[in-house]
Amino acid sequence: MIFTNNIDPIFLSLGGLQIHWYGLFFAAGIVFCYLFLMRNFAKRGYPVELVDSLAIYLFFGLLIGARLGQVFFYEPDYFLANPIEILKVWHGGLASHGAAIGLLIAYLIWLKAHKVKFSKYVDLLVVPMPVAAACVRIGNFFNSEIIGNPTNENYGVIFKKLGEDFPRHPAQLYEGLLCLFTFGVLYFLYKKYYGKLPPMFILFTFIFVYFLGRFGLEYFKDLHGPLPTDFPLSMGQVLSILPVLLAVGYYGWVMLKAQRK
Repeated sequence: MIFTNNIDPIFLSLGGLQIHWYGLFFAAGIVFCYLFLMRNFAKRGYPVELVDSLAIYLFFGLLIGARLGQVFFYEPDYFLANPIEILKVWHGGLASHGAAIGLLIAYLIWLKAHKVKFSKYVDLLVVPMPVAAACVRIGNFFNSEIIGNPTNENYGVIFKKLGEDFPRHPAQLYEGLLCLFTFGVLYFLYKKYYGKLPPMFILFTFIFVYFLGRFGLEYFKDLHGPLPTDFPLSMGQVLSILPVLLAVGYYGWVMLKAQRK
């Protein structure tokens, strides 16, 4: 089955103001995370007033980290030659690995400002995040960006906006499904075992499931990054290795600690 993607990336034009599908999906993901945290902070008896400040820190950490990730991980030559383009985020170019780093740094800054222990809220915070990531990938699909490799078969998506007439893997939708699957795993753990699992267990499950899946899905993407073309891994795969190893190390530490008890 072949689907032709000829979607106009602009949802609505009001004079000189243009509202893009990508922006709508991005905003929807942020709003979902905010409402999820507000509701579940209240249910757990956590101070709900912390969500507002936390959301501000994480939003800017996400945006800055994702942009700098695109700059340094995927297009360093272009942006170093055109540094003013770094500020033009409306032109597109946000990297999920950079977003993860930005979120972590923003959270650490927030913890220091509010004198909170790292593990206090982190297992709750990560639960809704895959939904926001899924929304971003759907936005990428509407924008005909982060495309997959040609299928060379009678299935896939033809991205007409790119002037193509052959089908590719809808890598954006593959990753969106991975994000929703990750959310399902995290939500199950949260609903059934929150408070019973070792600290940061849900966090590292998010890291393990998402980045391991991301490593595999990179084989379908037409995006190698600045690495040599004959290098066996893409930049996305290289950046996914360390998070997966950290998660495996955490699981090993948990098992060792359990055995000692």
